[in-house]
Amino acid sequence: MYRSHFGLNQSPFNITPNPAFFYSGSQRGDILEALIYAVTHGEGIVKVTGEVGSGKTMLCRMLESMMPANIEVIYLVNPTLSRAEVVYAIAGELAIITDGKRPDEVIRLLQSDLIAKHINGKQVVLLVEEAQAMPLETLEEIRLFSNLETAHHKLLQIVLFGQPELEENLNLPRMRQLKERITHSFKVPPMSQTVIPEFLMFRMRAAGYHGPDIFSKGAIKRLSSVSEGIVRRINILADKSLLVAFSENTHLIQAKHVNAAINDSEFITARSPISLRSVAIGLLLSVCIVIVAGIGWRLFPASAPDALFQKSLSLSAGSSTTSVSGAILPESRLNDVKVKAIAQEGGSAKKDGVTSPALGLELARDTHDTTRLKLVELDNHAKIRPFVEGAGLKN
Repeated sequence: MYRSHFGLNQSPFNITPNPAFFYSGSQRGDILEALIYAVTHGEGIVKVTGEVGSGKTMLCRMLESMMPANIEVIYLVNPTLSRAEVVYAIAGELAIITDGKRPDEVIRLLQSDLIAKHINGKQVVLLVEEAQAMPLETLEEIRLFSNLETAHHKLLQIVLFGQPELEENLNLPRMRQLKERITHSFKVPPMSQTVIPEFLMFRMRAAGYHGPDIFSKGAIKRLSSVSEGIVRRINILADKSLLVAFSENTHLIQAKHVNAAINDSEFITARSPISLRSVAIGLLLSVCIVIVAGIGWRLFPASAPDALFQKSLSLSAGSSTTSVSGAILPESRLNDVKVKAIAQEGGSAKKDGVTSPALGLELARDTHDTTRLKLVELDNHAKIRPFVEGAGLKN
């Protein structure tokens, strides 16, 4: 919709991984070069981890596109396969006929096919996406495939792409054999705010844009904060920001355009400056309240409970509902003092948290390590006599 407005020949911020839009900054180019080296030299199992939307799939596509002609790339895109199913899936990727054959027979066919390819100077690389969702038994079967080798070369090179949960799975004691087979491990980091401006304009120019930089400093700062450096989020917010700017017939992307894009997105987790300030104020108030509470407890020690309760308990009548105000008591003294309320002349006696239409006892813990005991919904016709056992207070 906005392509002609910005002089583009395609959308610059599509989230579909397109090798033409691969950005080599923020360690992406270095990781790709290391992956190519590890795969072409057949050095065991390789692992790539990163947060959702960090660019793992783009690296996977780039790796495939840069493989030499003698390397055949096969994919395992369904990570939820069982241990037996994954054997047939890999055989299917290699066009091996498996009709009516048992898993062990299929594995022998796989080995024969891989040896034949190796003799002809070919190498096979298995790329496994979303490996964190793979059952542990299936991951173990993948490890066994790494045993297919000659005296000098692996017959099947394996690269695992997954979210951080993959690390957790591999750290389990039962997965230590697979973990020991991993010879290279890479982590795709979030993009820092310093490279995001370059990333945005790289994508714009890859899509055909030839003008000056269009993202203002305010827009970049806002986008960087909310996206938390996650590539997919950056692309989504940038795409929506372009659309908002187009609707206003402007070519400069400002913070207000990014804010409009943020309001239209569902993944927002970053805290705005206002909310951070609110949190700081809340923490400061909490500290002050704790200090005041400590001073108050020193002024009213445990040996003088009467004074504390006489200040905090009051009885009001003459309204549709008779109520007793809350009594604040340190939690450490709850075992020493019990609060009861006795309803007489038409009411029923209730105590210790038992509620009824005539009388309710509400127990709610506040944020300052005290407990508020509150008598509520007292019948208008009942005469209430609250008292504290052991404290000698009666109204």
